Amino acid sequence: MTLISMKDSDGREEALRRMLLIREFDSTAGDLFADGDIPGFVHLYIGEEAVAVGACAALDEEDFITSTHRGHGHCIAKGLDPRRMMAELLGKRDGYCNGKGGSMHIADVDANMLGANGIVGAGPPLAAGAALTCQYHDEDRVALAFLGDGAVAQGQIHEAINLAATWDLPAVFLVENNHFGEGTPVEEQHNVENLSETAESYNIPGFTVDGMDVTAVNEAVEEARKRAIAGDGPTFIEAETYRYRGHFEGDPQPYRTEEDVERWQQRDPIDAFTEQLIDRGELAESELDDLRAEVEAEIEEAVEFAREADEPTPEEAYDDMFGEPVPEIERFANALRTDGRGGDPQ
Repeated sequence: MTLISMKDSDGREEALRRMLLIREFDSTAGDLFADGDIPGFVHLYIGEEAVAVGACAALDEEDFITSTHRGHGHCIAKGLDPRRMMAELLGKRDGYCNGKGGSMHIADVDANMLGANGIVGAGPPLAAGAALTCQYHDEDRVALAFLGDGAVAQGQIHEAINLAATWDLPAVFLVENNHFGEGTPVEEQHNVENLSETAESYNIPGFTVDGMDVTAVNEAVEEARKRAIAGDGPTFIEAETYRYRGHFEGDPQPYRTEEDVERWQQRDPIDAFTEQLIDRGELAESELDDLRAEVEAEIEEAVEFAREADEPTPEEAYDDMFGEPVPEIERFANALRTDGRGGDPQ
């Protein structure tokens, strides 16, 4: 998959398809986790699809993004292959990180997706570094960091924003405010009405947009990118959205009620955008049925691909740790070999 533009009807239909794909991928991932097929933790993006798709549709393929522990949607919006993503979730060799990263650590440097990250707030410093690279080489590209509302309280976030603002780096900081930092309501974490007010401390633009509206997110990021490319520095965007599932699969969610979730589901980003496209005459009900069937088939194929992929061997645990051979690591890897060719290299 490649990145898309929402400037024409074909691009808007593809944006809807990407949101449907993210929804189907994560719904399936939730089922697989419940069945014990996915090791580790899984944090689902269901409900937040408009943020990832709207943002990435405003980027060029050469632009960088950094992600979070809830990164499946960012990956798909950036154009990553759901088959390799699913293989990564199942710990298989054909996954993006050869099965070693799992749900929270998918990365594809070739696609300029610099990685999901289990450390809250770890992405923006990486994005600031990528933005510095763009500036240093005088390239017309930007780095966008996805982060959550809870991450805004982390010190490294402010270090990254301060550096980007001071050096006018071509960066975009996009906060997905889903109203809970794990189980803590956003109003109990921050002493501002809108998290976008954070931007005032660094004398950069800050905006709050409807994160359930893919067009609103797209337009905000598009303007931020234009500003960054023009050399005017970073922008801070807060997208107000909502996750329908718990912080992680298995979360008992004592911090909210079913009525709260249902109230947000009435503003579902996929349903709202579908209705817009139908009203504009850009999508027929039959075409929507075809899209859903296409997406379901693609995710079924991804699951089949992942199930049939090979498991990594024990000695592969030490692969890709260092750019140059390290005798100690080779010794550890050899000790794990299961093909009878182990030994202590001298």
